[in-house]
Amino acid sequence: MATSRESLEALSGRYPGAVIAMETGTHSPWVSRLFEAGGHRVYVANARKLRAISSSHTKSDQEDARMIARLARVDPALLSPVKHRSEAGQRAIIQIKVREALVRSRVNLMNSVRFLLKSLGVPMPSGVKAGSFVRKVRAVLDTPTCALVEPLLKMLEALGERIEACEEQLEKLAAERYPQAARLQQIPGVGPLTSLCFVATLENPARFKHARDVGAYLGLVPRRDQSGNTDKQLSITKAGNTALRCLLVNCAHYILGPFGPPSDLRAAGLRLCERGGKSAKKRAVIAIARKLAITLFALWKSGADYRPCSPTSLSLGLVPATAI
Repeated sequence: MATSRESLEALSGRYPGAVIAMETGTHSPWVSRLFEAGGHRVYVANARKLRAISSSHTKSDQEDARMIARLARVDPALLSPVKHRSEAGQRAIIQIKVREALVRSRVNLMNSVRFLLKSLGVPMPSGVKAGSFVRKVRAVLDTPTCALVEPLLKMLEALGERIEACEEQLEKLAAERYPQAARLQQIPGVGPLTSLCFVATLENPARFKHARDVGAYLGLVPRRDQSGNTDKQLSITKAGNTALRCLLVNCAHYILGPFGPPSDLRAAGLRLCERGGKSAKKRAVIAIARKLAITLFALWKSGADYRPCSPTSLSLGLVPATAI
């Protein structure tokens, strides 16, 4: 059967009210929405957790489909089913990923310029921001050398314009369709991009019974491998939306950085850093990213205003009163 809307709509019409089970994949978001619109009950199995399929010695498309059907018939929970976001939310995430791809391309071109000039003995100063990179390169090069990398410099200028246009579109999208994202920007370090990605990814705060579940949903909790007296300390699961997790980590770096204003989040992160060890800063950043996700969720769900410092922190003298 071809993976097309016509074929799947015909299948839906032949089996009205049937239970549909499938694996996650490139087509699973729109296919699951198509079957749900046709009145079917749909289970989208998490392919990463179906060891009965991935570890099978007789793996084939027919065997995979048969195993998924059996698991769905016995207990759908064995499929570890996932819920895809709506089409509007997916379109918003795609716009964010388009900007991410443009930024990645710009970084690659900047590195190419650096490497090419380095081979001629013309090192570029470090710490140059992307917005002023082209101007500073042209300022330090002579005319013949600048002509060698001019095609790359023009591409960097074009990419910069496209990135700015994408950011304007994302800000407009957040203002028109996701007004709740503005509330999340009360936290210093959280901008339009992070707040929009957070709201578009979670979509409905009622999906989570507890605020702490958001950290696990975004892959910011440690993996677990406990047996008997053995309980290993493992890295985070890195489940969920990678783009949102990276944005939260960047926000955590700002909160713990030299320009981060006093807050309970910053105080908690600094306490973790003081424990020492070669990975203390990394652990602190991940912990603050997780706490930040929980705080964003609480602001969204409660509708309350953000208070950077709790009254308890002020009474103990952990942060200055001017932080409120």
